[in-house]
Amino acid sequence: MSLLNAILTYFPEVKKSPTRLSFSEKLKWTLLTLVAFFILGVIPLYGLGSNALSQFEQLSVILGASFGSLLSLGIGPIVTASIVIQLLVGSGILKIDTTSSEGRAFFQGLQKILTLFFILFEASVYVFLGGLSPALEIRGTSSYFVLQLLLVFQLIIGGILVMFMDEVISKWGFGSGISLFIAAGVSSEVFIRAFSPLNSVGQFAFGSGQAPVGAILVFFTSLVAGAPQEAFIALAAVLATVLIFILSVYAQAMKVEIPLSFGRVRGFGYRWPLQFLYTSNMPVILVAALLANIQLWARLLQNYGHPFLGTFTGNTPATGLVLWLHVPRLMQDILTGSFAWFDLAQALVYTLFLVGGSVVFSIFWIQTSGMDASKQAQQILASGLQIPGFRRDERIVEHLLERYIFPLTIMGGATIGLLAATADLLGALARGTGILLTVMIIYRLYEDVAKQHMMDMHPALRKMMGGES
Repeated sequence: MSLLNAILTYFPEVKKSPTRLSFSEKLKWTLLTLVAFFILGVIPLYGLGSNALSQFEQLSVILGASFGSLLSLGIGPIVTASIVIQLLVGSGILKIDTTSSEGRAFFQGLQKILTLFFILFEASVYVFLGGLSPALEIRGTSSYFVLQLLLVFQLIIGGILVMFMDEVISKWGFGSGISLFIAAGVSSEVFIRAFSPLNSVGQFAFGSGQAPVGAILVFFTSLVAGAPQEAFIALAAVLATVLIFILSVYAQAMKVEIPLSFGRVRGFGYRWPLQFLYTSNMPVILVAALLANIQLWARLLQNYGHPFLGTFTGNTPATGLVLWLHVPRLMQDILTGSFAWFDLAQALVYTLFLVGGSVVFSIFWIQTSGMDASKQAQQILASGLQIPGFRRDERIVEHLLERYIFPLTIMGGATIGLLAATADLLGALARGTGILLTVMIIYRLYEDVAKQHMMDMHPALRKMMGGES
């Protein structure tokens, strides 16, 4: 442990601002980092010849990646490191006291080292297993190996930049960098799939003989051309997207409010809100990243001759675990008359995986992020509040909060997993997980921005809420 602590001491990090940041300052850093993220996504990898990962375009949105660019790794290493360390801490294999400031600092430092490991590991795997490789014509030559090393180096640079950009957002901007990058990617995908006049090969669709990518344009052109089936499929995708947006906003707005009072000031009270989706979007981010990694690894292992996770026929999973975790488009199959009972079994397995995974990660998340009943009780008492009718005792407050927090963790995790699976099965304009995440991220970002603006306008309110003077 002493060696690890010494490494963490000298490990580079983004320092927090010594003073409280204003609304405009946070907004500036958030926008600058978001622009830098998009710029990385359009810088191609030098020496890249074959991009076998391009077929996973939808998965790349969940990973905040752009395969074939400096952003090919995206947030994958960060999220994978988070999954691993949460499993280790949640299972008790790794003993870290996340309730103390020293323990949280050690936890975050360890996660950063693990992220760096996965950056090195995934960069090497992507290149040496053929996901991103130089031109096949020079395979077997010394130039081929040199270009492979160059590709790995570029991927490592991009991964490290994303890691520090996530830190910049967390410490100098609004919300989380991981969440912001996912929301940006999904929002652009939804807009393109709804309104793009280009066809699948990037040409202007009208006059090319191919349908445009934008579902709304497909709906109108199909009606004009007398193709009601294509029109209904496009309309179903748009309606599914709108439905998931509405359900997500409704679920995000649901909360349980615990009445509290100021112990020394009679007549004044406060309601402590506990969101129904208590762990917010992090569990479904982790499950989505796990699914994406399983499919990517299955393709890479198949290319290497070891299809342990299943096989693909073209771009479609054919056997094994990846087949059962693949999303069947139930609505499209029903509208086209190609529905089969296997699709229903596949949909059930996929839904159970998302729901079960979200619940498990929700439980781990509250234990490692300071959202458990014990930490919340400490925060309530430290704010000078107490529950009316009960003694000002941390154990009593913790016991009462436990009645709400654990059920909300289970029900919220199951709900968010079910919503994500429903959107995927209905064939929304983007992956259902991505749409759900985007709604929750934007909603939470709006709350953070509104809170920051309110605290800027009212310094007295900032003091009451525990902000710096």
